[in-house]
Amino acid sequence: MLIRTIKTLIASLGAGLVLAAPGASQTADPGIGDNTITLGMSAPVSGPNGAYGKEMKEGALAYFTQLNAAGGIGGKKIELLTLDDGYETEKTVANTRKLINDNKVFALMAFYGSSPTTESMKVFAEAKVPLLGTISGAGSLRSPVNRYMFHLRASYADETEAIVNHLVGLGVTNIAVFYQNDGFGKSGLDGVVATLARHKLKPVAVGSVERNSLEVGPAVIQIAKANPQAVIMVTLYKPTAAFIQQMRKAGQMPQFSTLSPVGADLLVTEMGAKEAHGIGISQVMPYPWNDTVPIVKEYQKALQSSAKHSNYSYYGIEGFINAKLMAEALKKTGRDLTREKLVNTLESSNFDLGGYKVGYSPNNHNGSRFVDLTVLSRDGRVLH
Repeated sequence: MLIRTIKTLIASLGAGLVLAAPGASQTADPGIGDNTITLGMSAPVSGPNGAYGKEMKEGALAYFTQLNAAGGIGGKKIELLTLDDGYETEKTVANTRKLINDNKVFALMAFYGSSPTTESMKVFAEAKVPLLGTISGAGSLRSPVNRYMFHLRASYADETEAIVNHLVGLGVTNIAVFYQNDGFGKSGLDGVVATLARHKLKPVAVGSVERNSLEVGPAVIQIAKANPQAVIMVTLYKPTAAFIQQMRKAGQMPQFSTLSPVGADLLVTEMGAKEAHGIGISQVMPYPWNDTVPIVKEYQKALQSSAKHSNYSYYGIEGFINAKLMAEALKKTGRDLTREKLVNTLESSNFDLGGYKVGYSPNNHNGSRFVDLTVLSRDGRVLH
């Protein structure tokens, strides 16, 4: 009886070993369904900065809509779940947990903001869920390299370096800085200070504004005292507009320059074309009105088809390119998708997305250093 029982146990164990043998069917990672791949995104779609998230989401959906219409990836259609965080750090962290734990997304994309993404990193990195595309150029998100975070855009250090070098090249040396008092603004401030130091210069004045605030008065007083030739603004469109308007009321007419997160179209809408005329803006995406670049032409066509309008924007094309990069990485990873395989694919690949090139390695998750300097024309158009 005992011998028979032992033989039965051995047979059961053997069967178990066969079931677990290499090459046998295994449970897929969360977010991989029979007919779908589910992705998650947290961005502001309400509040003072809601326009940013809306444009990014619209651009991403324009790409995924055309992709799904063509059969998706390996017959699986992409589903994008977007949660509103209002550009608030606590909400972004909560959204990250919800997307991973409740919505069971396969991967994340296009998170917005330096401080919100920095705090959320603790959640998605611990869960080993990759985030592809961060709407932030903060150095704190890039070094040290986090295995599960991949950047699409150039860093704020890249942007500020281009702006400072351009100004100094024109003979402008008295440069002030107006920044948002958080990870975004401080990273930009650090970039300006570092590049000025290479020219043996320092900011002649520095002023700040809190996130989601328009209380720019103290910064105006501080910076106006220095009578600067130029002010580099590391702020979003509403405080940027308020600051420029109050500086001009104070009799100050420096060259105003700002970074890509400001959103050129949103700044023009906020100020009006006449007041926005002459403001310099660094950009980290291709010029979205130039249809001679393949990725731009693709974006324009997809947006017209999906959103039924042609209100092109830098945030819109960034969402579109982010979605295309995600799709190309998923395709390249192949069948039997897993998160770890996706990370390995990204770390060993270069992508030409149609005139916009991105590349990663295990030691470098900064996809691009592309920076373009633009200026707002008298009629509100972006010139480059």
